[in-house]
Amino acid sequence: MTPDDHARAAADLLQAERTGKQIGLLTLRYPDMGMDDAYAVQNAIYRQKLAEGRKVIGWKIGLTSKAMQHALNIDIPDSGILFDDMAFDNGGRVPAGRFIQPRIEAEIAFVMKSSVGGENVTREDVIAATDYVAPSIEILDTRIQRVDPKTGKARTVYDTISDNAANAGIVLGAERHAIDAFDLRWVGALNFRNGEIEETGLGAGVLNDPIKSVVWLARRMAQYGQSIEPGQIVLSGSFIRPIECPSGAKIHADFGAFGSADITFA
Repeated sequence: MTPDDHARAAADLLQAERTGKQIGLLTLRYPDMGMDDAYAVQNAIYRQKLAEGRKVIGWKIGLTSKAMQHALNIDIPDSGILFDDMAFDNGGRVPAGRFIQPRIEAEIAFVMKSSVGGENVTREDVIAATDYVAPSIEILDTRIQRVDPKTGKARTVYDTISDNAANAGIVLGAERHAIDAFDLRWVGALNFRNGEIEETGLGAGVLNDPIKSVVWLARRMAQYGQSIEPGQIVLSGSFIRPIECPSGAKIHADFGAFGSADITFA
């Protein structure tokens, strides 16, 4: 892909977000696109959103589970950007029509008190830089069709990364914990939709340790001259399969002693 191709793909994705009308798979339009192309499209979206006045409030990490990596034939996670208009109040309501095909995932969120970056970031560095951890819900959406209706081809990781890693929203639970207050590998969640349990999981599903996920992000960002900054939120990765959230869905993520997070879709 050329820089013009990256810009055009980003513009089409932004238009899809504004209109609620999905675009076709970028991997069909650009059969030779690769990982660098996908992040270049995401970066073009990032630049345009900043130009429109949006602010970065953090980062999300996806594809951290072995099952999802095997499904997409990759061996590394992906990442996306959290913007200020993606934050929803715990217990709040997502307005009707805000998203196209919303789904949710349960995650452990890290909120940073100091910057962390560099290609040699360690687990200890992340621990030292973390202000607190909290229960959270990530809202996913897709501005790209999940499956091409003509060919039956499913979107790939390159489509997803281009689409800001399918990121759409974040809900932070009220509880705040020191990073060493819990063994995060054993922090789990019971995830309910309209009072019925849909998914369960444990933090260990995130690269065997959610802290390791944040290490991966900091090292990847260093390759682009970036770092995780004070006050930013990092969604460390989901340990459940995505739950569909049609209109009227009431989501409750019960993390037990770690806390909870709730969101309703109008």
